[in-house]
Amino acid sequence: MLAEFKKKLEKDGVLYLKVKAKPGMAETEVKEIMSDGTIKVNIAAPAEKGKANRALVGFLAEEFRVRKSEVNIISGAGEKLKLIKIIK
Repeated sequence: MLAEFKKKLEKDGVLYLKVKAKPGMAETEVKEIMSDGTIKVNIAAPAEKGKANRALVGFLAEEFRVRKSEVNIISGAGEKLKLIKIIK
């Protein structure tokens, strides 16, 4: 589901993602890619004390095969809608 985004990261070396996070779910997974390119992600961790954000960063790092330090939440850390920057 994230193949296009992975190709763009490989080509450009940097990728910006709009992510709509839904914390407190049964498992962490990509649910859908919306028509505007926003990625809906279910997150198994609760939305408390940054747990969901850390889980999201870890999930995206694994999906895009980068270090966690290369995945940054640019905006929306306390919101469901986030802007993420990934550097390869």
